[in-house]
Amino acid sequence: MGKVAVKLKVMPESPEVDLDELQDRLEKSLPEGAKIKGFERDDVAFGLTALLPTVIVPDDSGGSEAVEEAFSGVEDVESVAVESQGRL
Repeated sequence: MGKVAVKLKVMPESPEVDLDELQDRLEKSLPEGAKIKGFERDDVAFGLTALLPTVIVPDDSGGSEAVEEAFSGVEDVESVAVESQGRL
């Protein structure tokens, strides 16, 4: 069974969202078998900063869909989009 690395772009609802707390909530929401390899931050505009987590998921688990759904349900998340993905 292979693994897939997925870089996601998680947009907070507003610039006032505490990104450290949001990062913790994202880590706690991960589905079984997925793990976060690291986070980057991207200044978007008008004080808004996106989180860019790289998530490792098993190849047979349907890719990033479960992670995208989990992250979308986290408080203060406006949107989740796949930036890139590749097999390891």
